[in-house]
Amino acid sequence: MAKIEFSEHEKAVIVSKIKLYFREELDQDIAQFDAEFLLDFFSEEVGAYHYNRGLSDAKLILEQKLESITDAFYEIEKPTDFMR
Repeated sequence: MAKIEFSEHEKAVIVSKIKLYFREELDQDIAQFDAEFLLDFFSEEVGAYHYNRGLSDAKLILEQKLESITDAFYEIEKPTDFMR
């Protein structure tokens, strides 16, 4: 799997959320560098779990849609002598 990388804008948004979490939930201010370090750490150590869950969820949705399409084909299929 390729390394998870964020655009500069995405990284800025995530880092600001990390800083806000520390301030509101832990009553601590965290430096920009520390917040970026935490983001990099979690991306490397935990990111694959979230990525794989997303793939699994997408695969399930696709399988359900394909099943629905297959059912729709059977519904519009015309009977033939062979099918009797």
